[in-house]
Amino acid sequence: MTSPQNDPATQPPQGHTHAHTHSHGPAAPVSRHLRKVIAAVLIPFATAVVVGLIAFWPGGVPDHERTGVGFDRQTQDGKVVQVVKVDCADVNAAQVPPTGDTSTPSGREAVNEQEGECAKATVEVTSGDDKGRRFVEVVQPDAPRQLKEGQGVVVAYAPDAPRDLQYSVIDVNRKIPMALLAGIFALAVVLVGRMRGVMALVALAVSFAVLTLFILPAILQGSNPLVVAVIGASAIMLAALYMCHGVTARTSVAVIGTLVSLLLIGLLGSLFIGWAGLSGNTDDNTGLIKGLYPEIDMSGLLLAGIIIGSLGVLDDVTVTQTSAVWELHQADPEMGWKGLYRAGIRIGRDHIASVVNTLVLAYAGAALPLLLLFSIAQSSVGTVANSELVAEEIVRTLVGSIGLVASVPVTTVLAALVVSADRAGPGGAQAATAAPARTGRGRRRKTG
Repeated sequence: MTSPQNDPATQPPQGHTHAHTHSHGPAAPVSRHLRKVIAAVLIPFATAVVVGLIAFWPGGVPDHERTGVGFDRQTQDGKVVQVVKVDCADVNAAQVPPTGDTSTPSGREAVNEQEGECAKATVEVTSGDDKGRRFVEVVQPDAPRQLKEGQGVVVAYAPDAPRDLQYSVIDVNRKIPMALLAGIFALAVVLVGRMRGVMALVALAVSFAVLTLFILPAILQGSNPLVVAVIGASAIMLAALYMCHGVTARTSVAVIGTLVSLLLIGLLGSLFIGWAGLSGNTDDNTGLIKGLYPEIDMSGLLLAGIIIGSLGVLDDVTVTQTSAVWELHQADPEMGWKGLYRAGIRIGRDHIASVVNTLVLAYAGAALPLLLLFSIAQSSVGTVANSELVAEEIVRTLVGSIGLVASVPVTTVLAALVVSADRAGPGGAQAATAAPARTGRGRRRKTG
């Protein structure tokens, strides 16, 4: 009869220690041979990214003469110091309604400008060379943005206009609520994620720096948007993944899976943007960019946006799939690569369904006002889908979704091959840690 001291059900010596390490500690490192293989792939890639950053580094945004149109205006901060109600007829005396017809938007607007109560706001400039200067802004009763006393605003400055018309209110100053919201976000990330949350915020800052200091200025300098996007996205991917998840083989497999998926997205995007004849110049903002910088390839800019927009979701998918395969292997070290792949792909199918739906809804939400306009016009689905504005979003969504779907099997099979090959590798960590547990169980069975 087995004594309680030797009964494995009542006393878990070595076996319990081994399981506890896998449950709560980091994944065991892979063998030296596999680390060399992974390094042989990633070191040249990382070197190429660094060389690309140096070669295409823009050195700042190129200067241009401001047009005063849209976002290309000189702006300063301002504050509403006084608001008084006045009769609209007094402040809009020069604007006589062309007709009395109120059935059209222009007719209703003209009538409203002669009837009702308007707001006459005194605004003080609070930044720049004209700090302290005041001007008057008239707000119509049907204006979407009404001004309040004490409200911070953004004012546009037109130096060539008559002095009384040089300043005008163009927006509300949202710096304080936006900064507060960003602070709440950072605090939540750190409280929940702790050190990993801190590293995630650092990675976010690096991503923003690459975007604003490299990608955007390089495109404005006339560099190929696709090449710049690939280099910048690769730099963001390497920094974000290794900062957040550590310099491990697991992270390296996720990096390779992300890279393969990005290449697929780039190829598909380039093919279908050209085939569908998408120019990338579809609204006032893109038109302004093309007018200011005619050398920019707008279709290339569209493709660059698809690549960068897909990167964030790709990181999530590849890291999750790699971690799932690693954990499956640690739970059952005897499982071969085919078994690991089949189990990992079952997890991936659930991930695909949720992520693709998320991506489609994100793009649909961004294009909601546009879709409403087509709905108002009672256009058919075919007409809506054929318009360039909507076709851009369809191509963006479908190409990104195909890349996401492909990333699941690609990353899963890479992770399965790596961990299963490592199991039999000489000096592998899994073999070294699993051997004592098997020996211990054998001794206990023998004693019993």
